[in-house]
Amino acid sequence: MTEYNAPTRDMNFVLNEVLDISKYSNLPGFSDVSPDLIEAILEEGGKLASNVLHPLNQSGDAEGCTRHEDGSVTTPAGFKEAYAAYQAGGWQGVSFSPDYGGQGLPYIFSVAVSEMMSAANMAFGMYPGLSRGAADAIYAHGTDEQKNRFLPKMIAGEWSGTMNLTEPHCGTDLGLLKSKAIPQGDGSYKISGQKIFISAGEHDLTENIIHLVLARIEGAPEGTKGISLFIVPKFRINDDGSLGERNGVSCGSIEEKMGIHANSTCVMNYDDATGWLLGEENKGLRAMFTMMNEARLGVGLQGMAISEVSYQNAAAYAKDRLQGRSLTGPKAPEKPADPIIVHPNVRRMLMSQRAFTEGARAWMYWTALWGDMHHKSEDEATRQKADDLMGLMTPILKAYLTDKGYSHATAAQQVLGGHGYITEWGMEQFVRDARIAMIYEGTNGVQALDLVGRKLPRNGGRAVMTFFGEIDAFIDENKANDELKPFLDGLSDAKADSAEAVQWLMANGMQNPDNAGAGSMDFLHLMAITCLAFAWAQLAKAALEKKDSGDAFYDNKLKTGQFFLDRILPDGKAHLAKIKTGAASTMSLDQAAF
Repeated sequence: MTEYNAPTRDMNFVLNEVLDISKYSNLPGFSDVSPDLIEAILEEGGKLASNVLHPLNQSGDAEGCTRHEDGSVTTPAGFKEAYAAYQAGGWQGVSFSPDYGGQGLPYIFSVAVSEMMSAANMAFGMYPGLSRGAADAIYAHGTDEQKNRFLPKMIAGEWSGTMNLTEPHCGTDLGLLKSKAIPQGDGSYKISGQKIFISAGEHDLTENIIHLVLARIEGAPEGTKGISLFIVPKFRINDDGSLGERNGVSCGSIEEKMGIHANSTCVMNYDDATGWLLGEENKGLRAMFTMMNEARLGVGLQGMAISEVSYQNAAAYAKDRLQGRSLTGPKAPEKPADPIIVHPNVRRMLMSQRAFTEGARAWMYWTALWGDMHHKSEDEATRQKADDLMGLMTPILKAYLTDKGYSHATAAQQVLGGHGYITEWGMEQFVRDARIAMIYEGTNGVQALDLVGRKLPRNGGRAVMTFFGEIDAFIDENKANDELKPFLDGLSDAKADSAEAVQWLMANGMQNPDNAGAGSMDFLHLMAITCLAFAWAQLAKAALEKKDSGDAFYDNKLKTGQFFLDRILPDGKAHLAKIKTGAASTMSLDQAAF
């Protein structure tokens, strides 16, 4: 049986001491946020995650979801009760507008809560996570009537939501989709088609499911320019808000998957289902991307969360498991062997996880704070800056955090040796669950192409230059801090490597687009390491301010940061070297030779 202890001390440290969110009290939703409130939110969320959700993680994986002959789906034992506790706590509406029943707290708190839910039980966390994304899309693009009809119950957790993009013949290339929408003359449409890989497409946790479905209106242009987005509820909604007849949408089957068995990933059939246009005709992708960008950040968060929970269990095992003796002499001479945590290679795996996770948390929360500024700041320049940074960070966070989340889950499994391969110890589930995060919401290769092909050149490179400007300002602001110098030097070096990569791609990617494609993943990882270097510089600054407090927390933070500088930061040099080799060797082999 695995365990999960919400890292509330570290989360508090990032929110209060690193980001100092009290500085943003002038923004809506921040004024009532005090350290005591932050602690209460994290403590209560941590209790739900650790005591209610995590005990269901292994049993939910073993049982999975069950589809019945009538197309209904039952979630694993305990999930309905756990969801009821989640709903009763008001967690779904933590950062949503009070106009629709939300608590109106900053978005950054939703991110913190989602981290705990994902770490405790990734499959469970997907049910409310997708609902939040659907609600955001309706809030951003819906009419007042649609907002009033759907949002209150979605924010209350009484109804859930999904996103329906992928079809059997098309995934990333949505221009190929075949689902069609026929106008009915009364403002509604009849939606027909099949969607696959639909997470939480059918379940028994809520009384209604609000599907957001991409389809093409009859006569619309081909390709992505002719795609519209529709709201298609599982049950029709009467004028008085009560549920009406069942709509023409059903679960055809549950996908048999490698992991996340407790989440009902469905094949969804739409047979003349009644739907309503969300946003403008033929502008469905723009509306859907509101949800997709939120989902991509959520998937990145899943990668970090899996790294956290697998680290906790691997570290506990390493301190308990006796095997061999330390290379420098026995550390537990009274025992038949030393605990394996004395071995440098075991320490290397654990420290790699720890340094990544703590840096990634600060980076993710920093990005979420910019998201709050994008939506809440009254200053147009600040909103533009925030939008640029969010757009740049989204593909990097999604891809890098899930790449590393998976590799660190396998490293944690390795720490357990043979026990890591045995189901009862739970580590192999973390590996299986983590693997999907590298694929869904746009594969990591697609994220890298998006970064290099769209985000990097957009507006003449304004977003990446803005990010580099943030780094330069931080270095200049803290240049007199001698104790921080190793972190500032490392950050400066990483930023210089990233800037050199940008210049190389600009000079060589236009000349031969394959150069950009071949180097895209290395560029994404190089940028991610630079982001982590920025995060660790901020973490170290805050820790140095308390290093003489006698609290080991701050000393441990600085030691972990030093490991990042020594053992992770140098990887950026290798990524830069690979970028500059171009596409020649990658593309040289004749296709027939594969």
